[in-house]
Amino acid sequence: MTRPESAGYEYDVVISGAGLAGSAAAILLARRGVRVALMERRSDPEAHKVLCTHSLTANAYPVLEELGLVPDLEKAGAVRNQARWYTRWGWIEPRGAATGPELPYGYNVRRSTLDPLIRSRAARTPGVDLLLGHQVTGLLREAGRTVGVRASTPLGEREIRARLVVGADGNNSAVAKFADVPAQQHENGRFGYFAHYRNLPLPGGISQAWFLEPDMAYAFANDDGVTVLAVLPDKKRLPAFREDLEGSFLEFVRALPEAPPVDSAERITKITGTVDYPLHSRKPTAPGVALIGDAALTSDPLWGVGCGWALQSARWLAEAVAPAATGRGDLDGSLAVYARRHRRELRGHQYLAADFAKSRPFNPIERLVFSAAARDASLARHMHLFGSRLIGPLRFLNPVVLAKSSAVNLKHRGAAAKPRPTSATGARKTQ
Repeated sequence: MTRPESAGYEYDVVISGAGLAGSAAAILLARRGVRVALMERRSDPEAHKVLCTHSLTANAYPVLEELGLVPDLEKAGAVRNQARWYTRWGWIEPRGAATGPELPYGYNVRRSTLDPLIRSRAARTPGVDLLLGHQVTGLLREAGRTVGVRASTPLGEREIRARLVVGADGNNSAVAKFADVPAQQHENGRFGYFAHYRNLPLPGGISQAWFLEPDMAYAFANDDGVTVLAVLPDKKRLPAFREDLEGSFLEFVRALPEAPPVDSAERITKITGTVDYPLHSRKPTAPGVALIGDAALTSDPLWGVGCGWALQSARWLAEAVAPAATGRGDLDGSLAVYARRHRRELRGHQYLAADFAKSRPFNPIERLVFSAAARDASLARHMHLFGSRLIGPLRFLNPVVLAKSSAVNLKHRGAAAKPRPTSATGARKTQ
């Protein structure tokens, strides 16, 4: 029997996209009593995103825990994502304090493992109907607001009415396009290519990234002994890569400081990537519409934050709109709460990412903090918190941190300038 408050609606919420963000939102909404249609344009339940950093930063861990996925990820061999970062001042290597807790962590796990795992969890959640092979072709509108979707399905065209339509359909979101939600774009001065290797040893078995100013690279250890190796060079290098992709890729990797031994490892995928990957931001709501994951905000892939933000935005939406989505509250007001949370949590991060995507060397503040973090353990841990998106830019670059970074660097320069002891004959002692 249809509940009175649901009259006229087939579902409370329809979600376009059963990837990471959409599946998480479906689970979290359904657990709060919301009836969800989870649409996925692909018919294969094992379908997964290919172009991805495969990194779930530590900010996503509470969402993974709420979803109940942590034991499944551990069983699947997901790798807890510690990291070290190369800079011209040396390696930044965050480690937990001797007397303190271990560093917060998320997981590195291939999307071929992660996407089917969370999608199947959504399909088993009471209140969620997983609709494979369903692609949004338009929105249903009444009195200036969205009240459902039109979709192509294996059985033909279909209309699905719902109080709320959620776009979890990536950076080229069809939901955003049909709802006339424009994107603010920022050019990315780098391009990127990556490949998967098996048996590629990394120091300490942990992930690493190279800040080469302006070029970038990273190697992320993943499940099943597979490492994702990516290069993100300045676009000035693009002609050489277009002329000889494999040769340029390998030459770039071999030249990295402490380069991973790619020539002795097994490459199990082709080299793939993109030559143009702009950052974009959209207003995450419109009347009857919410955007989550990459549909709302796509950042620079070099930071590996997209998966974590996809999970967080799904949780923020569920927390904000669940009662109203069932007809027990003000939906527009609830969407405004979600939009404010999204903006407050991510706008500063995106601002810094868009600035660094200009493919420039470090600015003076970055030089100050990164150089100090390579020399001081507590500042390295502070860098880890920011890289894991557990703190925002204001805490990352607060006056206390800048003052400590200055003191660390001054002490380092003083030690470097101090003359070495001399022997009785006046000759300097060798070290």
